Amino acid sequence: MLDHARDNGVDLCFEIHPGEDLHDGISFEMFLDRLDQHPSAQMLYDPSHYVLQALDYIANIEIYHERIGMFHVKDAELNPTGKQGVYGGFQPWTERAGRFRSLGDGQVDFGAIFSELTRHGFGGWAVVEWECAFKHPEDGAREGAQFVRDHIIRVTDKAFDDFAGAGTDEAANRRMLGLDRGHG
Repeated sequence: MLDHARDNGVDLCFEIHPGEDLHDGISFEMFLDRLDQHPSAQMLYDPSHYVLQALDYIANIEIYHERIGMFHVKDAELNPTGKQGVYGGFQPWTERAGRFRSLGDGQVDFGAIFSELTRHGFGGWAVVEWECAFKHPEDGAREGAQFVRDHIIRVTDKAFDDFAGAGTDEAANRRMLGLDRGHG
């Protein structure tokens, strides 16, 4: 399947998900080892799943950025107690320690994520995957689309301190330096 995908210019993104075979970086690496590091086996990055497992979702980008092909823009929160953790003790979603939230209502630092993905030249899809224990889905969809629009970073074509690339006005520079007094 991966060879066929590669031969057709397609990558397959495998989601890192709590409770599944691929649930963290170590299990993803084991998977890649069994696939002889196949280049078409990519990661679907979802920070909400990292929050629920208390994993460092920013460090994950630094480690696996070359394998991240897709990004689920999804928020979550984890507020464990002495009685309950990520799986919630079979409680309703509103009462669970680990639950999905609308974008911006959880604990994910999306500014840091979008910055880190931009730093590494991420060219994949950023897709809202909405699940929330409280908010109505129509509100979540409308707010989610705007949230992503507000977080996408337009990459500059030159460094902010590239003064040399801005061109020069030799006459103005000579006047500022007192080299051209305007007299003959």
